[in-house]
Amino acid sequence: MRSASTRTRIRWSVLAACLGAIGSLAGGLTSVARADDASDGATATAEAPSDSTVDADAAAEHFDYPLALEGPDPAPITPPTRAEIDDALLRGLAFLIDTQNPDGSWGSARKTKALNIYAPVPGSHHAFRMGVTSLAIVGICETLANLGDDELPAEQRQAAETAVDRAQDWLLKNASHLRRAETDALYNVWGHSYSLHAACRLYARAAGNEELQKQLVEMAKAQAEKLQRYEFLNGGWSYYDFDGRTQRPSSSPFSFTTATVLVALKDVQQLGVDFPQELIDKATASLLRQRYPDFSFAYGEYLRMMPRYDINRPAGSLGRSQACNLALRLWGDEHETDAVLKNWLDRLYARNGWLSIGRKYPVPHESHFGVAGYFYYYGHFYAAMCIDQLPAAERPHFQQHLAHILLPLQEKDGSWWDYPLYNYHQTWGTAMAMSSLVRCLPAKTADASDGAGL
Repeated sequence: MRSASTRTRIRWSVLAACLGAIGSLAGGLTSVARADDASDGATATAEAPSDSTVDADAAAEHFDYPLALEGPDPAPITPPTRAEIDDALLRGLAFLIDTQNPDGSWGSARKTKALNIYAPVPGSHHAFRMGVTSLAIVGICETLANLGDDELPAEQRQAAETAVDRAQDWLLKNASHLRRAETDALYNVWGHSYSLHAACRLYARAAGNEELQKQLVEMAKAQAEKLQRYEFLNGGWSYYDFDGRTQRPSSSPFSFTTATVLVALKDVQQLGVDFPQELIDKATASLLRQRYPDFSFAYGEYLRMMPRYDINRPAGSLGRSQACNLALRLWGDEHETDAVLKNWLDRLYARNGWLSIGRKYPVPHESHFGVAGYFYYYGHFYAAMCIDQLPAAERPHFQQHLAHILLPLQEKDGSWWDYPLYNYHQTWGTAMAMSSLVRCLPAKTADASDGAGL
């Protein structure tokens, strides 16, 4: 999400980078990406500067994109204990239960500030509320499925189950009403996408209740149809259409928004909800157009020919590459190997400061490398799903580092948040952090986290 003025600033400021970008392209993307790694390592004083690789020497000989296997190793840590993760999950769960709205949803247009992103009313807030409510459902359901009775007090479990029941009722009642706010504001894409994940968790929870499961499948099908309606003309999705403002969105799709939708569509396939393959192909083609040789991803197609522009460089892509790599892997891209996922996970951990320094900034994209605060828990949310793609024996290192990053960031009230957006940010931050931590539980290394879908 960006304010109109910020987006204009980005678009005009990229003109100053054009000559440098053209020169970079002429010199070859491979050599430029190596130089970028060197410069990042030289300035990342808060992060581990080691330039070792993840099996790069051997793998690179047989891989089309050797730069995707190069990167830093994170510094050694003392792994968090299972008890520490459990305690954080319980505190996050209590926060979500306590902040649920009377109608069963989460979030509101309150807690505004002097500077807000472009968000036409009321449709933008319908989308924000749908998105964060769906994420809260996901976070609570996954926590309930992965904490036993000895870890979750019976009273709190019952309160959480009641909260999910109320949220489920709200979702089934309101999901069908979600539309774009204006022809240029499509925040509804987030609501459609995360409601698909919520439908999957609720479907598993409703085992034995065929009528409820049928309602959830029908809701999911309707949300997938909306995503079909709002896919951009040249493939993929975004939440802005400032240029065309057409019935079929026609401006620039964004890499991470496209990845968000693709991951959700793959998840909901387990409910028998399909999506036209030709539209999947157009979306994955858009992602591939935005992928650089080191597997950084351009912010959006409108910036893809500027690989050295700050937000497109590896440090600027830390919050996007996890989702984009995952989306392409789930939809069959053979280059999204375990080695690539592991390298980008280690890069996220070792250079986390570039992403974290934008956390809680009130203005999007005003941090180093154009990072916006709202990429923080988003990036770790999809990083946790990337961990689930790895063989069970190889997960502990990545689970431990992810938990080590997230646990100290929990607020005194039990929440996590990264970017102030009305009264939505604590819900999405908390839900995403909880979902991530569920996938870090030491006892869950033998298989994908129960009830956690992808």
